[in-house]
Amino acid sequence: MTLRSVLRWPASYPLALIIALMALVPVGVLFGLASDEVQLFDARNLKVLTNTLLLMVFTVLGSIVIGVPLALLTAYVQMPWRRLWLILLAAPLAIPSYIGAFTLYAAFGRGGEIENLLGLPVPAMDGLVGATIVMILYSYPFVMLTTRASLLSLDASLVNAARTLGMSIGTSLWRVVLPRVVTGIAAGGLLVALYTLSDFGTPAIMRLDTFTRVIFVEYNAFGLSQAAMLSLQLLVIVGLVLFLESRVRGSRERPGRHLTLWPGRGQRLAIALSVVPILALAIVLPLAVFGIWVAREGTQGFEFSYAWNSVHASFLAAIFAVILAVPVAHAAIAGRAGRLMERMTYFGFGVPGIVMGTALVYVGLKLPFLYQTLGLLVLAYVLRFLPLAVGSVRSTAEGLDPSLVKAARVLGASPREAFQRVTLPLTVRGMVAGAALVFLEAMRELPATLMLGPTGFETLATYLWRVYEAGYFGRAAIPGLLLVLMSALGLALMLSGERRAEFDVTENPHS
Repeated sequence: MTLRSVLRWPASYPLALIIALMALVPVGVLFGLASDEVQLFDARNLKVLTNTLLLMVFTVLGSIVIGVPLALLTAYVQMPWRRLWLILLAAPLAIPSYIGAFTLYAAFGRGGEIENLLGLPVPAMDGLVGATIVMILYSYPFVMLTTRASLLSLDASLVNAARTLGMSIGTSLWRVVLPRVVTGIAAGGLLVALYTLSDFGTPAIMRLDTFTRVIFVEYNAFGLSQAAMLSLQLLVIVGLVLFLESRVRGSRERPGRHLTLWPGRGQRLAIALSVVPILALAIVLPLAVFGIWVAREGTQGFEFSYAWNSVHASFLAAIFAVILAVPVAHAAIAGRAGRLMERMTYFGFGVPGIVMGTALVYVGLKLPFLYQTLGLLVLAYVLRFLPLAVGSVRSTAEGLDPSLVKAARVLGASPREAFQRVTLPLTVRGMVAGAALVFLEAMRELPATLMLGPTGFETLATYLWRVYEAGYFGRAAIPGLLLVLMSALGLALMLSGERRAEFDVTENPHS
């Protein structure tokens, strides 16, 4: 690379490169921290690895078994109140999995809320089985939504041809439709796998030793080197999952008129009855448990400063993430090198929060002015969720008409003036959407907040964790409900985008 080619780089490249390198800092820190660790792998690690892989595999399989039929249901089947069914079936995304684990753990088992209320003994919800059930309940919507998006883009002509040749509707869906949406299923499975690998709260509450739980235990025992080694092993699994997903290829085709199925009255009733148990476990039961706790204990022990702390830290993270996302997004549009820089920032999103926390704790120890400060916590949020802002800003910027910038240049504006007066104002919508997504994800983040929050700095997520550890379950109702409310706003934002995409695919007023 010559000096002249460097000087001709787009103006966004230098800053985007710095930001991309920042995203890789935590991984470099982990390698340096683990370099003194002699014990690379032992019998205990084998058990942790087995638990982690089993939880991931069972969760992915369960999410596909539930999510794919529900995708077919919401995409093709003409049910009464179709939009309401979609919202209800996607609603588990509005409940952080650790909240679902907390309430289900408290509801089941001896002395649980179900036994206290109904007098019915029910088995406990814990261990690998309990963690798998919880993770499936709160991650199947990933598979449902990605598969549904693929289904809505398919042309129904092949299904109609198969039906003409004598295939039943079930056989047609299995042999004609599903092979064409394997990429969407794989994308949803990838999200489920990454979500399962990064989740800390559910395995900890269900008392299952996975990498995330053991890393936190080692951190609390001041075993940073062992925590770093476990973190690197977890990152290897994350990298392997990403590689396997990249090898899945599906067919591409032009969108067409999508399939429509009209079930009979008995079939509609059977569909509704099959869906009810999922919604009852994932939504109704947790909200009912919170309602019981509010009625029993009210707001005892809760201070609204916890909500303010959550909002304050998450708002700062959203602002800084958007500021950093703008040069990265525009660099990605400018050329191949910029796209590579953008991909480097996405690495932070694949790093579980517990791993990010481990790396930045060590950074704080080496830089005492950062240790246990709000700035270090905000940095963790930004590095973790920057890709959400980058994706929103980039998608908006790519949709701009380039003739507007060219017209500004013809009229005498410099490249900087054209960016400030034309490009930047037109990307505000993407910036706001990206900031909202970062804000809501930061509000839900638990392990990084536990590890990096300043002394005495309680958020909704950390307060909920403290009352769980102390056994004061009833005091978790208010922070849990507030987190569900904030997460519901993020779900509404996502579904509004999904609705616009569906309209673009399925509606053509000129046809």
